[in-house]
Amino acid sequence: MQYGAAHQHGFRLEEEDAVSDIKRLPKPKILFEENRDAFNKLAREGQAPGFQDQNLSDLDLTGFDLLHADLTGAYLRGANLAGLDLSHAKMHGASLKNAKISGCLFPAEISAAEIRLSVDLGTRLRHGE
Repeated sequence: MQYGAAHQHGFRLEEEDAVSDIKRLPKPKILFEENRDAFNKLAREGQAPGFQDQNLSDLDLTGFDLLHADLTGAYLRGANLAGLDLSHAKMHGASLKNAKISGCLFPAEISAAEIRLSVDLGTRLRHGE
């Protein structure tokens, strides 16, 4: 019994360390400063930056034009995605643990079950790149 508890405790420490490492990654300045107007202007011009493998945790992304965003591998833990249209976004490998997704439109290739697993358990989304 003690081995199981120690093993479980060790696993939790490893998981917490991984989350801590990801949270130390710098957040993209344009999103961190919530500069929606500047970002959306770039998005309309087709020049919005990509967010592949970026730390977007806990950011309020409402109002950002992420329709065609490259969120491949992005860490979106606790991010507010409410009401966003992500129907053409690249999201393979993104993690949505505890993200706020009310009214969010996801790419059709990603099933509701896949999204729910990611929000609830932090699994990475799987679909074509």
